[in-house]
Parts: sequence; structure tokens; C-alpha cells
Amino acid sequence: MSDRISVKIDAGVADVRMNRPEKMNALDQAMFEGLVQTGVKLAEDPAVRCVVLSGEGRAFCAGLDFMSFMAMSDGQRQGNGGGLLRRPEGSPANFAQSAAYVWMSLPVPVVAAVHGVAFGGGLQIALGADMRFVAPDARLSVMEIKWGLVPDMTGTQTLRRLVRLDVAKELTFTGRIISGEEAVELGLATHVSTSPLEDATKLAQEIAQKSPDAVRAGKQLLNESGLLSLEDGLRLEERLQLGLIGSPNQVEAVQSNIEKRAARFKDSNR
Repeated sequence: MSDRISVKIDAGVADVRMNRPEKMNALDQAMFEGLVQTGVKLAEDPAVRCVVLSGEGRAFCAGLDFMSFMAMSDGQRQGNGGGLLRRPEGSPANFAQSAAYVWMSLPVPVVAAVHGVAFGGGLQIALGADMRFVAPDARLSVMEIKWGLVPDMTGTQTLRRLVRLDVAKELTFTGRIISGEEAVELGLATHVSTSPLEDATKLAQEIAQKSPDAVRAGKQLLNESGLLSLEDGLRLEERLQLGLIGSPNQVEAVQSNIEKRAARFKDSNR
């Protein structure tokens, strides 16, 4: 595992932190690799029920490291070798996109805790989470326009699903920096919090106490609902529900409610 990322798992909650505080967790090659490797590893762990994603130090993530940006302009961001545009086999996302997409595709919920700044690629990583707690004085920006670029780490997909099209265009065309409070008003974030990591962890702990099978099915269903036709969406809903009914964890959910006790769910095998 890359030293750019720290991971601690407790009671089904994975505490994942970008760990390059001296650079405000800016994205270099090692950070990209660490994010992708961590997400892939967590996806394979049936004991993980929820993830909290945050950054050490003064910021969530300041975006692309300047030296990495210069390297890209020198042609290193090509679809070969160690380039960020290489596409892992079977993935719809290239390597750079995967740093955000890996959290979208993770089978369990991901809650981002955002403080300091989330600029450019850092914001796109946060948008790859399922929910976001942001500090009121956090600063967020779709900053790629500053460098003459467009968002290219899944941001054009997540932005469009979270905010109105005109808002997404304004943020993309201007690179305007917004506060955590405005981010919630616009729909980019879920909650404003003076203690985003603490509150994100509390929510993750609550989710981890629910049936992991139902939570995973719920994330899959909601992620795919806007991408399918009405008929296919209803069929997926039906299929997932039928897979849950009568399963051990679904029976335990009913039984624990009847007996008014804490549920004892088994790790998901989905």
C-alpha cells in the first residue's frame, strides 16, 4: 500500500486518509496509485461496510501537484507506460479518472469529510463519494479552467448528477471558488459541519450497523438508476429485492426489530 494513503478499519468502517499534508495532499503519481490501490483492496474486503475518506493536515486535497502538471505538459500523460491516461483492463475509467471512480464503484458507501481546500482533482475525488460533509469555511473549485483544461477525473459525470446543468457550466467555465456552505446550497455537498471528519465517521458507523447486503444493493440500485431505462431500472430493483428477501441478513433485520435488540449481521458475500 502506498505511504500516500493511511487506512484503519474498525467495526466495519474504513478510515481512509490522503497522507501528504506538507503538500495539502496534492495529487502526484504516488497519490493516484495509492487512491486506486486502496479502493480496489477495500472493494475485495467483505468486512468493510462503509468508508470515510478525508485528508490529513490543512486540506482535503489541493488538486494536481504542479510538478505532475508540468510532466503532463511534457507528454507523460499518454496512454502508455506510467501515464495517467492508461486504462486498466475492464475499467470504463482511465488511471487518473480511477482515483475518483474507484469510490463511486466501491460496493459500500463512501462518506467524504472535506476541510481546507478541495480544488480540481481534489473536488472530483470528493464528488466520487456518496455523501460529503464539508466545513463551512472549506473552499471548493472546479479549477481546471485556470490551467486551460476541463474536469477529467469523472467530474463532468458527477457534477451533472448533483447540480443543475447551468450551475455545472458556471462552475466549470469560471473556476469560481465556493465555500462549504454554498456547496451544500448548490447540491455539491450533503451537510455543513464544523467537525466534518467526526460527523462523517458517526454517519459511517450508523450505516455499518445496517444490513450490509441491503446497503450494498441500495448503492448499486441508486448508482445505476439514472443510467437505465425505466423498464431496466424496475427490473434491477426487482432482482436485487428478490435476492435480499429471505436471506440470512434480511431475516436477522426482521428478527432483531421484533426482539428489540441490536442486529448481528454477517459480512456481505455480495
